[in-house]
Amino acid sequence: MPNQRRTKRQQRARVLRLTRQVHRYTGILLFVFFFIMAVSGIALGWKKNAGELIMPSTQKGSKIEGTSWLAIDSLSFLATQALLEERGVLSEIDRIDVRPSKNVMKFLFTDRQLEVQLDPNNGAVLSVGRRHSDWIEQVHDGSIVDDAFGLPNGLFKVFYNTVMGVALVLFTVTGFWLWYGPKRMRRG
Repeated sequence: MPNQRRTKRQQRARVLRLTRQVHRYTGILLFVFFFIMAVSGIALGWKKNAGELIMPSTQKGSKIEGTSWLAIDSLSFLATQALLEERGVLSEIDRIDVRPSKNVMKFLFTDRQLEVQLDPNNGAVLSVGRRHSDWIEQVHDGSIVDDAFGLPNGLFKVFYNTVMGVALVLFTVTGFWLWYGPKRMRRG
């Protein structure tokens, strides 16, 4: 009987050593990626609460009863013109973010993450600014590598997020075992 206990204890000690090694070496291997993901995640979490440091605040357009919004091609022209006048940049529109509850349209441009916010009722320029949140998000999810190297279908992004997700699960399990394993061994 005492021999069986010793063998069981030795097995548990071996599992604990192996767990510690997996935890340690995976942490060493992925340290830089976890650091990048953590810092960019913090920045993204703060993007709407950091003043206009990370991204421009969403403005509010006018509430004019009984009017309809200007045509999208007119608003697109006004946004492009505002960007040229304010920043001296002529860029193509990448996407348009419409916020009906705030009566605002955000025109996001392909160059340098620039944004112009317009009042869709009258075309008034509400804001011209830079959206750092877009490139921070690309760093966070790894798509910046896909863009830099022209990789198709978000290949690196999928690989990176899979590795980081599996590593997080692995760290959770091994970390728990590194805490619980010694307690279990002491109990016998």
